[in-house]
Amino acid sequence: MHFKYLILVFLVLSFGKSSDEATLTWDASRKLTWNDFKATPDLESGAAALTASGITFGYSIKTEDQRIIDVETTVEAHFYPNKSWYVRDKGDKHILKHEQLHFDITELYARKFREQLKSLPIHRAIKKQMDKMHSAINEALNETQRRYDAESNHSLNREVQKQWEDTINEALNALDQFKSH
Repeated sequence: MHFKYLILVFLVLSFGKSSDEATLTWDASRKLTWNDFKATPDLESGAAALTASGITFGYSIKTEDQRIIDVETTVEAHFYPNKSWYVRDKGDKHILKHEQLHFDITELYARKFREQLKSLPIHRAIKKQMDKMHSAINEALNETQRRYDAESNHSLNREVQKQWEDTINEALNALDQFKSH
């Protein structure tokens, strides 16, 4: 296998986020640039870049007479600049598009999670159910990120890379009503 353009993805799948950690929230009007990748590259990894992204999730529950009467949730797709890096002489537009799609996949799963939460009825065990749903969406996200890298051969298979771009863009459009605001 040719490692010159090997891409790795590192998912930070967390419940909430540290207030001192720099993040970029996914935004359809703003694409990643190489300036967003601020960590020191791991030159021994053989990778051209590493994207750290993940879904943050939080909720607040309103109760009355020990009954849950309302639930508000926050789900966001984040990119972590201080954990993301690239090797300057390997970072080109093609690889940056590959990295952007990792972030787009994170947003897709954030949308899927928002869709699931919207239809969740309020009940006594809702906290436990939301935490279970959060774990399940993270597992699905992780699997999709791994499959994307494997099938596209970390962007080296340009035809499959393009197929993934088309598929993810179609899926994002289908869930447009659940996009990050």
